[in-house]
Amino acid sequence: MADKKLFLLTTILITISMIMSYSLTTYTVLFYDVNQFHFAIRQFIYGVVSIILMWSLAQLNPDIWLPRLGFTLLTVSMILMIVMPFLPSSLVFAVGGAKRWIKLGPISLAPVEFFKLGFVYFLAWSFSRKLGYHGNIGLKKEFMRFLPYGVLFVIIMFIIAFVQNDLGQVIVLGVTLLVMLMLAGSSFKFFSTLFLGTLGLFVFFILTSAHRIARVMSWWSGAQNFILAFFPSSISSHLRVAAVAQPYQIGNSLDAIHHGGIFGVGLGNGSFKLGFLSQVQTDFVLAGIAEELGFIGIIVIVFIFVLLIQRIFKIANRSASTVNYLFSIGVGMMLVMAYLINAYGISGLTPIKGISVPFMSYGGSSMIAESMAIGMVLMASKRANMGMKKDKESK
Repeated sequence: MADKKLFLLTTILITISMIMSYSLTTYTVLFYDVNQFHFAIRQFIYGVVSIILMWSLAQLNPDIWLPRLGFTLLTVSMILMIVMPFLPSSLVFAVGGAKRWIKLGPISLAPVEFFKLGFVYFLAWSFSRKLGYHGNIGLKKEFMRFLPYGVLFVIIMFIIAFVQNDLGQVIVLGVTLLVMLMLAGSSFKFFSTLFLGTLGLFVFFILTSAHRIARVMSWWSGAQNFILAFFPSSISSHLRVAAVAQPYQIGNSLDAIHHGGIFGVGLGNGSFKLGFLSQVQTDFVLAGIAEELGFIGIIVIVFIFVLLIQRIFKIANRSASTVNYLFSIGVGMMLVMAYLINAYGISGLTPIKGISVPFMSYGGSSMIAESMAIGMVLMASKRANMGMKKDKESK
């Protein structure tokens, strides 16, 4: 039987998202001149579809359907990301000059959200077959063993970071890959070397984009006083930059969080959603929740999310299959990284990257893809539970 606690925790977060999509869009519906329930109804449909899809996937045979779904998602979404720049505007939706969404009637789907899930399954499948105990094979042989994955990831980085102009997703996938690689059996020396190399590539992608440099400089201008306080003056003087105006969205996000205080101003009573935080129901949904439900509300949501991640890692730990183990770990890390990148970004601790909050932000692509990920983990949990049952019977 699939893990019911994981399903329930995910459903709770999706339900909260439905409620907040109505509460936080008071100004947005006026701006777009749509019905007051426009976004709430769409999010309700996304949520119901996600819950049904999640539970339906949980009923399937993991030995048959996990590889079928994983490789299908990887292949189809990869092809779509490659051809999207060449498709006409009637079929794709662009933001900031980058074509990221494919139009399917009244909805738009982002292939990268589904690609991440397929890529994580591919890594789990491939790592379980080709990697393992490193022994004393040496750093050179470990690099040769990893080389095909490195080449593939560089290609993926190019497609997502340059073609789709979405460096945040690259960070999520990069950290997920490193953690899965470490748990698949690589040596610490190899892991450390690869981490430094990945960090270097990340810096390269920033330095080759003017708008990314501007974002980092703007963030550093606001964060430098706190960070440089821990450095000697001889060092901090060289690292300090001229003050740059804090991004409009970040300033309002921090004000919204502060305005909410401990208990919040009450559901529906937030003021920063009234045009100060544009599209607050998407990337800045946590700031909107912090204002209306306060610190207590955020803590409750974080607590539910932590329990959800704990269930995923527990399923991974109890999986007899190495593929299921690595896949569950990968899904958990993917969700954790997305949550942390968003939370740190809206609070000004790191540059904002436009990553949605898992199960909370408004939108169909991310919620459906994340629910599919949970559904596949639920599918894998049946084998983990079966293994536990056999162990108990043998004892």
